[in-house]
Amino acid sequence: MIEAAKVIINEEITRKLGVEKLSLATSEPLKIADLGCSCGLNTILAIQNIIEAIKCKIQSHGLTSPEFQVFFNDQVTNDFNSLFASLPVGRKYYAAGVPGSFHDRLFPKASLHFIFSSCALNILSKVPEMVLDKTGPAWNKGRIHYTGAPKEVCKAYLDQFAKDIDSFLNARVKELSPGGLMALIIPALPDVVSHPQVTIGSELELVGSCLMDMAKMGIVSEAKVDAFNVPLYFTSPKELQQIIEGNGCFSIERMDILNNPKHHIVMPQLGQRVQYIRAILEMLIVKHFGADIIDQLFEIYARKLSESTIFSNSEYQQSIAIFVLLKHKAN
Repeated sequence: MIEAAKVIINEEITRKLGVEKLSLATSEPLKIADLGCSCGLNTILAIQNIIEAIKCKIQSHGLTSPEFQVFFNDQVTNDFNSLFASLPVGRKYYAAGVPGSFHDRLFPKASLHFIFSSCALNILSKVPEMVLDKTGPAWNKGRIHYTGAPKEVCKAYLDQFAKDIDSFLNARVKELSPGGLMALIIPALPDVVSHPQVTIGSELELVGSCLMDMAKMGIVSEAKVDAFNVPLYFTSPKELQQIIEGNGCFSIERMDILNNPKHHIVMPQLGQRVQYIRAILEMLIVKHFGADIIDQLFEIYARKLSESTIFSNSEYQQSIAIFVLLKHKAN
């Protein structure tokens, strides 16, 4: 996915970045923000690629390449120390951390020239309130996600996602400078999902069934499971397009599917899949249930996963990622 995104970003920076509009003063650096950066290697590789592509674009116009300043943003709980410790020696940019939610303003007006976010916008700002309301039709009893849930639960998740994207776009439109671009990579599902099918949501549903098994064994309370919902939403290309167009602040310059659901990279080893889901959920589960249940929960999950022929068949995998390039409509 990184390589596929690299090719597209290079193409779009070459075609669409308005270097003549950036109006950089002699001493002003070109500013890039990575929103929801986490602390892994992927964010560093993505930033290096973006900088190289921008340098080539600027130099192709016969201009002198400016200095670069990169802002790495994530929640205050992010391990910024690990991120900064892994920054390459001799890098050609100045780095700074910006803690806080990207659903709010983070930067001064028109201060950013390129905004990037990868695999972060599917994380909701909060669990939809309606799925926790025991008196309402969207109460998500016995489940931890909207996958396999009634339509009222799905709608509550969609409404929260749409609200979050709207807040994100409203904040970014104030921060992006004239001529600038915003590139987003968002985990998603195809517009049409075939059956049988496996998505990340299907695996969350399986984890939910494991928690319910533990409730029946008396290890956790059923009420505790009912009160736990995973704040992840997987949109579709059509749905995302409607949300962005409904916001009205940005034009969609390009929208692509990065990894075809029939040709994605499958984790063939059971242990890999278990560790992948555990890495996604462990902090949330520990915060809600405590650390004592973690090992047993994922032992049960591994057993159920091993017994499923659907989960082991790559033909049933349906998860994708959407690349979308946005430009301020006023630019």
